[in-house]
Amino acid sequence: MMPLCVFLAILYKICQVLAAHKTSSVIQESGIKIAKVGENVTITCVCQDDAVTFLSWYQQSLGGKPNIISTRMKHSPEADIYAQYKDRFKVLVEGKKEYLKITNLSLSDSGTYYCGVLVFNAIEFGQGVFLHVKSPATSIGSAIDQPTLKPLRLGDSLNLTCTVEAEPCAGELNLYWFRHGASQSTVMYPSEGHVCADISQETPHRRNCTLNLAIKSVSSADAGIYYCALASCGEIIFGNGTKVEIAGSPVLVYLLSAALGGSFIVLFVLAFIMYKLRKNLCSVCKGEVSSQDADSLHYAALSLKRSSKQHRQEENLDNICVYSRVKSRKV
Repeated sequence: MMPLCVFLAILYKICQVLAAHKTSSVIQESGIKIAKVGENVTITCVCQDDAVTFLSWYQQSLGGKPNIISTRMKHSPEADIYAQYKDRFKVLVEGKKEYLKITNLSLSDSGTYYCGVLVFNAIEFGQGVFLHVKSPATSIGSAIDQPTLKPLRLGDSLNLTCTVEAEPCAGELNLYWFRHGASQSTVMYPSEGHVCADISQETPHRRNCTLNLAIKSVSSADAGIYYCALASCGEIIFGNGTKVEIAGSPVLVYLLSAALGGSFIVLFVLAFIMYKLRKNLCSVCKGEVSSQDADSLHYAALSLKRSSKQHRQEENLDNICVYSRVKSRKV
């Protein structure tokens, strides 16, 4: 019974993993998309779930809340564009694909764009793509330094440091981490924050800022290019990026896969053996025997004559029946 319980427990865990990694209802391009002021850009979203009823687009500026751009019923070719986006935003539909087209880009268009779908009573979002709108001439004088990084192995710790020397204009100075090519969200908000200090007393407005990013145990999903970005006065400036490579151990993966496969085979064999034994035991308990065995069984009840003295000694015992099996050989 114990091997069967172990097998059922493993099967339950597998079902949990499959449920957690089920196919998403919406597929959207992710990472960082760069365009210049005045250009046009198109963002793609694919809906692959027949249960979807509504599709929507959202824009989220850095540090802000998501704002809804448009809403469309799945089988309708036209989308309702909200007032503040009507002039330069348009939604195009082609089969299961939906395109958000933005014309004559401005700096305020920078932000993360999400494609969202309504399935029954739940809303599901795509990973989101960050649109970086670059200005021809920036008003922020800055220098962003990002070091290179050697390839990491699974389970290693990741520590990234970004140094920014900037002379911000009037307004707040914020630093962010972005990642491109990773299977996770694009914009990151590290809990450590950033630390800034004046470079010297002669130039009090020019500051040196440091931003750290730490991941305790990396996995293959953490691979990608990590960018440090400075956001100030409505503009965003990116660093050159640090490429994070995760080098796995193929031999270890193969060994673990082989061990897992062998465990499943052993569990299946044990479960089958237990099923057969249980079936045979139940047949014996119920008195089920084959007709051939029934013909070859003969029962004889032996009655033992006892004297009155022996009878008195055994008066508290039940009658004893002795059965013998006589097997005859057919000629």
